[in-house]
Amino acid sequence: MTPTHRLCLVLGDELKLYSFPEPHPFRSDRYEAFLRRLRGEGLDSHPGVAVCGPRMASRDEVELFHDPDYVEFVARASERGGGYLDYGDTPAFPGVYEATLWVVGATLRALEAVLSGESLRGFNPVGGLHHARRDRAAGFCVFNDVGVALEFALRSGVERVLYVDVDAHHGDGVFYGFYDDPRVWIFDVHEDGRYLYPGTGFRHEVGEGEARGTKLNVPLPPGAGDDELAEAAEELTEFADKAEPELVVLQAGADGLAMDPLTHLSYTESGYLRFVDAVLQVAERHARGRIVAVGGGGYRREALASAWVGLVRRLLGRT
Repeated sequence: MTPTHRLCLVLGDELKLYSFPEPHPFRSDRYEAFLRRLRGEGLDSHPGVAVCGPRMASRDEVELFHDPDYVEFVARASERGGGYLDYGDTPAFPGVYEATLWVVGATLRALEAVLSGESLRGFNPVGGLHHARRDRAAGFCVFNDVGVALEFALRSGVERVLYVDVDAHHGDGVFYGFYDDPRVWIFDVHEDGRYLYPGTGFRHEVGEGEARGTKLNVPLPPGAGDDELAEAAEELTEFADKAEPELVVLQAGADGLAMDPLTHLSYTESGYLRFVDAVLQVAERHARGRIVAVGGGGYRREALASAWVGLVRRLLGRT
């Protein structure tokens, strides 16, 4: 089946709802900066783009990854509209439960478009909430849309998936959530956990049991830049050749770009996009080009917007 569109780009006002109160760094102005740049370059009307409206995930879908008791905890905290969902990084606010259901549903919408053959690729710019564990919130992340999407893909018949995470922070919620699952191969390049939250993601962690060898962390020292990221891309290629995935999922966090206020890496936009190119080459070689991308971190708004517009161009096959 030939996909109708090159890219299912999930956009909608509902995606602005996942926004913590000021002065929290994870607010909807990140998404709005991306949207302005995207529209300014006319990419939302590109003939290869299908602008896909988001949908709200169901509770049953969220519980593909998350413990039911935790889901209920979030629902009640959302009704109260105050306090924290973790130890201080992730505040509750009125409607946070529904807001994060929209994020999860948007990632599922992109995934469904790819799995059905509607689109070759999908992108949810507000997704990538990779810190949430199965039983708790963490690091600005309430529900783990990536974890839910991976479970959804496996239940939809995908036998082997490669998850690539380029966010400066280690994607601990996804990594440990599938640590013993041999069907989910994980490549995570990030700033060394000795210097940055969440303090995890080391070389010796390679999976356990039947999944041993299906996980690879590439921790980089503070100040690492394009050369180190290019070396990581070479490791990714070798790792993917072993994985032979049917589907690639990319967490495209842009907080590794130089001067990000929360991290200490020094990628340029061109270096970041060369890594994206390597991910796309993996998808072309092993997964018939099929890739679902989600956003993630990035706290210099205009740098984030520019990098993600570059990502969209590459998902469309343009540079």
